Amino acid sequence: MFTALKKGRVAAIGVIAVSAAVALAGCSSGSSSPLGSTSTGSAAAGTIVIGSQAYYSNEIIAEIYAQALEANGQTVTRKFNIGQRDAYLPALASGEVTLFPEYSGNLLQFYDKATTAVSATDVYAALKTAVPANLEVLDQSEAADQDSYNVTKAFSEANGVTSIADLAKVANVTLGGNAELATRPYGPPGLLSTYNVTVGFTPIDDSAGPLTLKALLDNDIQVANIYSADPSIGANDLVTLTDPKSLFLASNIVPLINKDAATPDVTDVINKVDAALTTADLVSMNGESVNDKKSSADIAKEWLASKNLF
Repeated sequence: MFTALKKGRVAAIGVIAVSAAVALAGCSSGSSSPLGSTSTGSAAAGTIVIGSQAYYSNEIIAEIYAQALEANGQTVTRKFNIGQRDAYLPALASGEVTLFPEYSGNLLQFYDKATTAVSATDVYAALKTAVPANLEVLDQSEAADQDSYNVTKAFSEANGVTSIADLAKVANVTLGGNAELATRPYGPPGLLSTYNVTVGFTPIDDSAGPLTLKALLDNDIQVANIYSADPSIGANDLVTLTDPKSLFLASNIVPLINKDAATPDVTDVINKVDAALTTADLVSMNGESVNDKKSSADIAKEWLASKNLF
């Protein structure tokens, strides 16, 4: 049994180059706020409250948004490492948080589990109508960081597995990922209905971090759900399984904002950032976090300087 990591950034284990993803942050049962604080209601007038998931890569993007807005005269409050959507989406709806970096495909499936959209363009179009009336998505970025299924090179070669479909010919396969993956449309139920693949499931609540990677390398699990921009995939020579039937929706970076905060002075800045952000940038910045142990603030500052946006 794997235990959940405490909230915060996770260091790499031993000599393995691993992802520094952090564990899901739960809400205190005694708190009146989804953020685990006593504050309620909307943010102070004129203040942009930026949140992030309990995932280091998402925090980097949130920090880029924060510094870009500050450089353009906005007052920003940071509320990072909130957790997953059941925690922060109510805060966005209430105005306690006003801006959040999101992932288009997963966000769409949160609101519409029966969606048939698959491509980046179709997912974005569907998402714009799926979000609640008091929220809106800003411009979608080219940068993508989505769920993907990965196996070790040894497992791939021994079993002839290079696609998700190939898993159907392998017996006794166990999938590892965050606990909620068990019921996600692309989790075990989706594997069975889309690919006729039956898997066991081991919950490892570290958002594709060191415990997930270690379980895969130790063969405690044979398939790991790891985000596609995670540097541990390349560092450990993992094989990302192709997805010919589009079990995973395209999941590009997209800002989600409370409409009360969506003034042109804010949206123009964030759209400019997202237009400049690439998948290669995400991989590089994630590597700086994992391998170089740089802070999100330093990574964001250097990225903004390199793009000469403002």
